[in-house]
Amino acid sequence: MDAGQHANQRRRNPLRTFLSLICMLAFVLVLAWALRTYVFQAYEIPSGSMEETIMTGDMVFSEKVTYYFREPDYGDIVTFHDTEIPGRILIKRCIATGGQTVDINDEDGLVYVDGVPLDEPYTDGKPSYTIPGGVSYPYTVPEGEIWVMGDNRTNSQDSRKFGAVPVSSVTGLAVLVYWPLDNFGLLEH
Repeated sequence: MDAGQHANQRRRNPLRTFLSLICMLAFVLVLAWALRTYVFQAYEIPSGSMEETIMTGDMVFSEKVTYYFREPDYGDIVTFHDTEIPGRILIKRCIATGGQTVDINDEDGLVYVDGVPLDEPYTDGKPSYTIPGGVSYPYTVPEGEIWVMGDNRTNSQDSRKFGAVPVSSVTGLAVLVYWPLDNFGLLEH
């Protein structure tokens, strides 16, 4: 080929172009499904149980990879399957793990784990009280389960009501508020 000459462009086969687009679309859909199933999930927060940490209407990413290597631990903000309403996902903070004993003192409004009062700056000083008709205290968390509570202790239906939740029901570790942009940021654990 001489300088300045261009190779002849071959006319593309429309069927081949269409099949390429279908393959590319299938790849993107499978990749999106795999990421959502095994890596992360987005959730919209429907209630005020985690305020001021996470506000009603915030959009949150919950990542799944961490719990392939370890179980939930104290302070983690976890997403999990509701034990009472099938198909619903809840978000709460892990307060205690299997084998630990939780106690709530209605007089001082503190949560005790293994007899030690928790330092919980994320509650903004709101007291923690027992919930009438809820579990009895002291409560020992069964192995393979976690005790979860909302940061907004005066407005949260949590383990105080329904008891510990199985670790197997945990769907991920909430890590990021991505919408609205005013609330954008990593979640502190």
